[in-house]
Amino acid sequence: MNHLTPIEMLYHWEKTTPDKVYLKQPINGVWRTWTWKQAGDEVRRMAAVLKAMNLPNNSNIAMISKNCAHWILSDLAIMMSGHVSVPMYPNLTAQSIKQILEHSGSKVLFVGKLDDWQPMKPGVPDDVKCISFPFYPHKEYENWEDLIKKQDPIPEDVKRDPKELATIVYTSGTTGVPKGVMHKFHNLAFAAGTAMPHLNIDNTSKFFSYLPLSHVAERLLVEMGSIYVGGEVSFAESLDTFPKNLAEARPTVFLGVHRIWTKFQQGVLAKLPQHKLDILLKIPVLSGLIKKKIKKGLGLIDAKNVLTGAAPTPVELMEWFETIGIKIQEAYAATESCCYSHATLMNHIKIGYVGQPLPHCEVKLGDDNEILIRHEALMDGYYKEPGITKEAFTSDGFLHTGDAGEIDREGFLKITGRVKDIFKTSKGNYVAPSPIEMKIAGHSNVIEQVCVVGTGLPQPVALVVLSESGKKRPKERVQSKLEHTLSEINSTLDAQERLERIVVVKNEWTVENGMLTPSMKIKRNEVEKAYSANYEKWGAQASTVVWEV
Repeated sequence: MNHLTPIEMLYHWEKTTPDKVYLKQPINGVWRTWTWKQAGDEVRRMAAVLKAMNLPNNSNIAMISKNCAHWILSDLAIMMSGHVSVPMYPNLTAQSIKQILEHSGSKVLFVGKLDDWQPMKPGVPDDVKCISFPFYPHKEYENWEDLIKKQDPIPEDVKRDPKELATIVYTSGTTGVPKGVMHKFHNLAFAAGTAMPHLNIDNTSKFFSYLPLSHVAERLLVEMGSIYVGGEVSFAESLDTFPKNLAEARPTVFLGVHRIWTKFQQGVLAKLPQHKLDILLKIPVLSGLIKKKIKKGLGLIDAKNVLTGAAPTPVELMEWFETIGIKIQEAYAATESCCYSHATLMNHIKIGYVGQPLPHCEVKLGDDNEILIRHEALMDGYYKEPGITKEAFTSDGFLHTGDAGEIDREGFLKITGRVKDIFKTSKGNYVAPSPIEMKIAGHSNVIEQVCVVGTGLPQPVALVVLSESGKKRPKERVQSKLEHTLSEINSTLDAQERLERIVVVKNEWTVENGMLTPSMKIKRNEVEKAYSANYEKWGAQASTVVWEV
């Protein structure tokens, strides 16, 4: 199957819709826009700047920034200049930055919109040339705008071979050192070029970009999706202006993760408590007005494709959003599969399942019900790691996802946990923590984060971090709520899975304290390491809900 490469799509929109707005970004509260022609001009000029550096063909060039227009422009400029992009998360430590830059051999780094560059900066080797994005000037580096003013744009439409390496995406590393996943141009073209029409995303679509573009899901859906359909992309200026920016952008395509949907729900219930909401939704005429007002308040009034992914979203949470008129489409994929595997269509949603296979994607279950997938956009391998690359595939070319699942008669896939996350209790029973965590997260809005542990314990224990609303409530009410949650959850579990207690831990799990990956997934091993010394002490307490002191 042949698809044009991303830069060939840029040339197409430059010629066919030059004056259509492509990128929109708020700067100090004022929206700045780039048409396809203006975006193409900046890309062509920066590509000329990179070519003038006389780097060897297919050199690796890194980017570190929060989402902004120049993230996408720099990615396209790297492609056009004949090189390979290495995106990095904007919340990495200096050590992780050093590790990725040295492993990839990147000699150029685009530095953009960041919360605090100074503690990160020591991770950049001395021989790496840095270029600063505009609007977020890092004065010690040459600035994007100054560089492109001095350089004429590349006039010709440079082509890239679809078989050439396009990008190295470093995984966020839940279990150890990040690995560089290699994807060629064909992979990006196949994944975006096939998925967008299947999801009915077209040139009228408006995207809102706020999840890290360094993550394959945001990059494929928003960056590649907009490039392949000729859609519009808006950005958020900051966390504080996020609701305002989202409401103004009015996207038709919106991707959220479990945490975002929880925060949206908490925001709605803070203004309209559940019991009042339930009453209003039962009144026919008023119900429609309430739903419309909530969707408008969330910025999703025009949203046609509302997606969730990256980690499972609790069934109860998705059902709650359906009651207010927001149908969430769950999707499933991996960095190694170029974010192409399963998706739920708006007219065929089955809550609790991550959808059916996308076109030309084969799926089957292997040992321990591991999900195995095969299609033509699977990674070319892990950069400089032929050994673990070989282990990632079956002998007949299916990718080991590491996820366990079930497939129903219609081909809908349900994720049941991680194959390697299963632990063994002191009674010799094996327990899969992910499904239990999903149940807990869906039952209580006072919980922000949860990790079920139990290696060597008689029964599993749930470690939880309270949500903002949970922290504001009286301790006695939270205690009662958690006791009720524990009782409800345990009534649905098999004997060996039942939780002995819930432990409320003091500190939030963050990227900075090493408990989360840059893509906000819990590092289970690190959580175990941090709290295991307390298991015996907590187990000796009579209460089923224990508070860390």
